[in-house]
Amino acid sequence: MALPVAYPPRLWYGRAMRQDAFRNITLHQLEALIRLAETGSFTRAAERMALSQPTLTKHIRNLEEEVGARLVDRTGRGISLTPEGRVLHDYARRIARLREEAREKIANLAAYESGHIFLAASTIPATYIVPRFLGLLKKSDPEIRVHIQTGDSEETIQTILGDHAELGIVGKRSADRRLNVEALWQDRPVLVLPAGHPWAKRDAVSPEEIAGAPFVLRERGSGTRSALEECLAKRGGPTLASFNITCEMGSSEAVKEAVLAGLGVSVLSVHAIERELAQGLLAAVALQDCPIDRRFYLITRTQFRPQKRHRRFLARIRTFSL
Repeated sequence: MALPVAYPPRLWYGRAMRQDAFRNITLHQLEALIRLAETGSFTRAAERMALSQPTLTKHIRNLEEEVGARLVDRTGRGISLTPEGRVLHDYARRIARLREEAREKIANLAAYESGHIFLAASTIPATYIVPRFLGLLKKSDPEIRVHIQTGDSEETIQTILGDHAELGIVGKRSADRRLNVEALWQDRPVLVLPAGHPWAKRDAVSPEEIAGAPFVLRERGSGTRSALEECLAKRGGPTLASFNITCEMGSSEAVKEAVLAGLGVSVLSVHAIERELAQGLLAAVALQDCPIDRRFYLITRTQFRPQKRHRRFLARIRTFSL
């Protein structure tokens, strides 16, 4: 069990920041903050760093002393970062990635094809497509290591724009001129139902019928949700605002569990339910008169200059078929 963190009195956090305070911050302290944010636990973060829990706790306390602000809050649900902690965590991740890039460039002098690739992807490709691709990549290019960051499509776009990852895969096209956008794969969103639902035997269900049924919705920023909204707008008739929304979920896995629990029907990528369809747990039905033309897109910053490993990765993923 993680021990409570002993913080200095609250007044300590309100003191003026010393001008040279950040000079004393160490990479070990920043890594401790990164691991703590990743795991949500002092115990697991210490294990990740091969440290004792008191040592990791000391790193966090020293970091807070240098910053002059509380970075971590403990709640009944675990560990959370304060606003100051989130700001520093953002920069800490950039510093960690820059350190890794420096190590690679010095070791490889940009002449070798091996190295790390930092990929951000929205939930459908990150969960159901990219792992299959990486299985093939490991066989053809075992020296390339891929680090994946997952979020919804809008979060992934912001991750690339913020230079927190090199390559991105999203479920909606961005018109931002700071990005290069390239279509990769076709997707097919479908109406998802429990296997025993009265509509499960039908070929298609109209949006008017769906609007009157309990409906489980993806969160704002999701490419699936955006594609559904665009389809309804082009068709005319009911909008999402008129749907009987029972709950709003932050991932396709959560939506599937909600549908299986009887909370309603939903619209998901067919790639997200392949296993449940094969097991007979869910059914997929087309949306009548509402074809959703959705694709997954590869995005990079316009300033991005791919190294040899990136070019090999891109050549492989462009020819990968679903």
